[in-house]
Amino acid sequence: MPKHIPMRKCLGCGEMKEKNSLIRVVNTPEDEVKIDMTGRANGRGAYICKDRECLLKAVKTGGLNRAFKKNIASSVYEELKKEFDDIEE
Repeated sequence: MPKHIPMRKCLGCGEMKEKNSLIRVVNTPEDEVKIDMTGRANGRGAYICKDRECLLKAVKTGGLNRAFKKNIASSVYEELKKEFDDIEE
């Protein structure tokens, strides 16, 4: 019997992909929004492809705002963009 592979939807492109091929953004219980590279941090998670275009689409459409049911400060988006740059290098 094949092993179950968890699938998640990208906030940018809306495609269902394997969970381990996406980047998890987490809203922690302390109300902090940050990138979770381990995939195990406490809090509500949302997923974005490892593609800058998907991050920009998620920002433009307010994907994180919807996923976390709150307004995300623009400073958080800037921080995410910086962390994305580090990941791409």
